[in-house]
Amino acid sequence: MTVTTDLVSYEDALASYDPVMGLEVHVELGTKTKMFCGCSTELGAEPNSQACPTCLGMPGALPVVNAVGVESAIKIGLALHCEIAEWCRFARKNYFYPDMPKNFQTSQYDEPIAFNGYLDVQLEDGEVFRVEIERAHMEEDTGKSLHVGGATGRIHGASHSLLDYNRAGIPLIEIVTKPIEGAGERAPEVAKAYVAELRELIKALGVSEARMEQGQMRCDVNLSLRPHGREKFGTRSETKNVNSLRSVERAARFEIQRHAAVLNSGGTIIQETRHFHEDTGSTTSGRVKEEAEDYRYFPEPDLVPVAPSREWVEELRAGLPEQPLARRNRLREEWGITAHDMQSILNAGAIDSIVATIAAGADAASARKWWMGELARTANESGVSLDALAITPEQVARVTALVNEGSLNDKLARQVIDGVLKGEGTPDEVVEKRGLKVVSDEGALTAAVEEAIAGNAAIADKIRGGKVAAVGALVGAVMKATRGQADAARVKELILEKLGVEG
Repeated sequence: MTVTTDLVSYEDALASYDPVMGLEVHVELGTKTKMFCGCSTELGAEPNSQACPTCLGMPGALPVVNAVGVESAIKIGLALHCEIAEWCRFARKNYFYPDMPKNFQTSQYDEPIAFNGYLDVQLEDGEVFRVEIERAHMEEDTGKSLHVGGATGRIHGASHSLLDYNRAGIPLIEIVTKPIEGAGERAPEVAKAYVAELRELIKALGVSEARMEQGQMRCDVNLSLRPHGREKFGTRSETKNVNSLRSVERAARFEIQRHAAVLNSGGTIIQETRHFHEDTGSTTSGRVKEEAEDYRYFPEPDLVPVAPSREWVEELRAGLPEQPLARRNRLREEWGITAHDMQSILNAGAIDSIVATIAAGADAASARKWWMGELARTANESGVSLDALAITPEQVARVTALVNEGSLNDKLARQVIDGVLKGEGTPDEVVEKRGLKVVSDEGALTAAVEEAIAGNAAIADKIRGGKVAAVGALVGAVMKATRGQADAARVKELILEKLGVEG
């Protein structure tokens, strides 16, 4: 039994124990229909409007395998350097829970479609850590329970529960790592980096949007501790359905500290599932974890085995995209930036937007500047992802072109981007509607410069006396007079010419 729930410090935990992790990631595939029936997978429909006798487990209803789901599974397996089974089959995983209407989940047990692979992940300081993959197998998702009446949204304390079976039967790929050893104090960081890299890979393959906040990708964090020098693994806990990168790291760290506290006090770790709480960064007990035999797996009698031909597998292998890590390293070289800069771009979710902006004609430095500056700030303030902003890479490239040709300066460009984001039209339309073009009329600029000099005689005298840095005040006066629509560099040149001072 557990003697204490107190935590020891992270440093003290690592001083006595080695953490061992196992990560199970469920990826919801982006197929149009479910894994074993023709029901739509579209999000946001009325509860129970996308369910049929097959995904509800009605007597006599027979499943049919979704071919796109199988293809997606093979692509994922190949991208993870896995072996692809020449022959595999589905199994029934038997358990009762209200959101599982058939009382079993159609999954794969001892015969997965992909097995024995790996994924290299890069940590914040550039170190590459290889995570070995045990298997990737096909299965179906469960329905969704909504617990009503309690304070936490969980079943404990709820007055009643509602069930929505729209999600029941949606295709899932479960990717299971081999035990991750040797990470030491960096174990939580490795867990986060692995899930992040896996998400990038899934998105690159085009098999899922992998939006963790929408449940399209979620991670179960298995963790155990063993005393230094001991080979045998400790008893593990499984923190279920963690749905953000930050939470994966926090869950692993918390469980390391909790396990150490229990073991240090003479307690015994219970093999159980646990819930992660975003607000506190802590976990609480769920249920005692079943062993595989408790699920009474047996081959699914209503589905034929899956036997992908070697020709098909090799055709899919030939069509795989560049690995995300290799692509980032290539782009980093092309853009001439540091590993830290690329990590920041990755964390912001800006890589594809920057690449598309460059493809639309912008230079790399300008594309990075706008996506990682003004647009990242706007997305952060709005609480949305960069790709959800109402501006396209082509429009950002057009703003860059207007700056490069001298029609806009940076201040005006920010106003143009603001107008595009507010739905006022294309960059050119916003420029026209708001009257934002740079004042390039030399006569108008000269008049504004002369007025600034006349109105700031003391500053002008300082500049004539050799204090050239004071020119900024006069430039500011001209920019104010022209509503920021002058070319600041040209204004400075004109001021120094008028004052007879070398720049």
